[in-house]
Amino acid sequence: MCGIVGIYLKNKKLNKDLGKLLTGMMNNMATRGPDSAGFAIYSPEKKNRYKYSVCFSETNAKEIKSQIIKKIKDAKIKVIADHLIIETALAPVKVLDMIKKFKNLSLVGYGNSIEIFKQVGNPKDVVKNFNLEKFSGTHAIGHTRMATESAITTDGSHPYSTGKDECLVHNGSLSNHNNLRRTLKKRGIEIRSQNDTEVAAGYISNGLLNKKSLKETLIDGLKDLDGFYTFISGTKSGMAIVRDEIACKPAVVAETKDYVAIASEFQAMAHLPNVNKAKIFEPDPGLVYSWGK
Repeated sequence: MCGIVGIYLKNKKLNKDLGKLLTGMMNNMATRGPDSAGFAIYSPEKKNRYKYSVCFSETNAKEIKSQIIKKIKDAKIKVIADHLIIETALAPVKVLDMIKKFKNLSLVGYGNSIEIFKQVGNPKDVVKNFNLEKFSGTHAIGHTRMATESAITTDGSHPYSTGKDECLVHNGSLSNHNNLRRTLKKRGIEIRSQNDTEVAAGYISNGLLNKKSLKETLIDGLKDLDGFYTFISGTKSGMAIVRDEIACKPAVVAETKDYVAIASEFQAMAHLPNVNKAKIFEPDPGLVYSWGK
């Protein structure tokens, strides 16, 4: 049992409040996943600038910042708890290789728009550690985890990102993830953990690399991904939700003229503005719902 949430803002006036809205959603899902939590924030992209979300350990922030700036001269670095956001014009093919050479750094995600943060611990503490309330943006996805498929570690936490500006959160379990992992690795998709959700994220990355839309890829996944699941997936253009054809994992959507919100339970959305006037529905099994481009 995990908690998944997502919010897509139609009204740009709400962008400054994205972090506050997501904080309430994450806190209200804490009981569904007490082991770890994470979230992805999307903001308007800066032309020709990339952001790399990395987790650091066993070193101090000043030391690691100094080491990074020696290698990436134009880097702008934000320190948020045990994460760094490295912003640079340098292309991903070079930066990703550099990050791998740092023993105390672990890539969480990258892109022109996305920032990802995740930690082990009670979701309410994780949200507080990263000061989520202060974030702004266009849309966001979050997860509270009850560990079942892999260890309670940051690497085992959601969201998972295996491609530029992509991420996925998952409630459920996949039965064919080991075979899929081998297939995706042969196709050049990097999967670092033993978590089944990262395999699903890799499946989506592979579809997008093959010029399919997010919606088309999730539709294909209904026949290729065995198990039971509810996915919320994000790109810099929007987000989507799909439940498997049995749909034993819960989800509810609330849509108003200002936003679309998704959660495992309605209580996660009870604090949202004008939610009492929202169109509220349970996504049908085996159908993909998407918002944005």
